[in-house]
Amino acid sequence: MGKEHNHAIPKINKEGPLFAALILTSSFLIAEIIGGIMTSSLALISDAAHMLTDAVALAIALAAIRIGRRPIDAKRTYGYYRFEILAASFNAILLFLIAAYVIYEAYKRFFMTPEIQSMGMLIIATLGLIVNLTSMRLLTSGKDSSLNMKGAYLEVWSDLLGSIGVMAAAILIRLTGFTWIDSVIAIAIGIWVLPRAWTLLKESINILLEGVPEGIDLEKLNQAISKVNGVIGFHDLHVWAITSGKINLTAHIVVDKQYDCEQTLSIIRQMLASEFNIIHTTLQHERDTGISPTNNCVQH
Repeated sequence: MGKEHNHAIPKINKEGPLFAALILTSSFLIAEIIGGIMTSSLALISDAAHMLTDAVALAIALAAIRIGRRPIDAKRTYGYYRFEILAASFNAILLFLIAAYVIYEAYKRFFMTPEIQSMGMLIIATLGLIVNLTSMRLLTSGKDSSLNMKGAYLEVWSDLLGSIGVMAAAILIRLTGFTWIDSVIAIAIGIWVLPRAWTLLKESINILLEGVPEGIDLEKLNQAISKVNGVIGFHDLHVWAITSGKINLTAHIVVDKQYDCEQTLSIIRQMLASEFNIIHTTLQHERDTGISPTNNCVQH
């Protein structure tokens, strides 16, 4: 028997955009909170609350990248890559909590709506929109390569739509005088955030439970391995991810005695990298002993 390993690790360095977005968000956060209190706008305060979660999410994402770069040590043979997923899970839970709080506060305001200064509300929301657009542009390039970056991007995106909602509410209140519109917009912002938070949490939990990574079709993977010349069976197949973009695979491959074992494993490894983007593999070969080989795929 023999083993073949490929331990290449994709490197993601998005500190610059994250840091810039964090500075922008944090700088505007205080002004938006003060503005929300001065204008008595719950929609604006809810947007400020989302801005706060943006700042927290960006700070956590930045910390996760730095911690994740720490080298492997005697206690953590995979390093600190999983910290990114913990950060993404925390961001999702934070989104759930803030959405629930905004919906609750909006419900209470239906029964007692204070006077709202719509013009000040509109000006602050417009400035918030500009800040969020800039932050989104900074984070766009990394959102598809990292759950951590995706979490931060979703935070800013939800806040951007929140700013648009607040602007719409301010205009409608100024035109109609109906202050209850403020509470309706606040509830709409909270409800809109919930499915995005659930998607992020579900993806994070799947990685923490070592489930089959998003985008990997296990049936197609089984068929692809079986089609490699010399492979007559395989078992103990496990596919999971340590963090975003770092998919691991281990398997025992039963190789026909007429084929070279190491060469067969090399072909499988190249196929996994090119067709499934799986570059961290541990393959162990076995010779056919005359007993019908198992083809038992265990999901992890």
